Amino acid sequence: MTVFKKIYDVVCQIPKGKVATYGTVATLAGNPRWARVVGYALHNNPAPGIIPCHRVVNREGRVADSFVFGGGETQRKMLEDEGIIFEADGHINLGKYGWK
Repeated sequence: MTVFKKIYDVVCQIPKGKVATYGTVATLAGNPRWARVVGYALHNNPAPGIIPCHRVVNREGRVADSFVFGGGETQRKMLEDEGIIFEADGHINLGKYGWK
């Protein structure tokens, strides 16, 4: 199984209304040092709409300004549509919305 496939398998498990950090996805895919690789994999998502890459955020609970499918505002809107509420400073409360 390729590294990207492992990452996509983990991302597909993140439920609607929850988020995971790049580091969490990396760890669950097999190597905590793969956080950047997670970013590369999601940037090359072969199945947008099926692999929910919008549910992956940085370690501070912030969306990616370079979200490949429309930028950070698009990612934010997609998460808000799933019921995630952003704090006033723009981050997501990982204690509440973080997928464990």
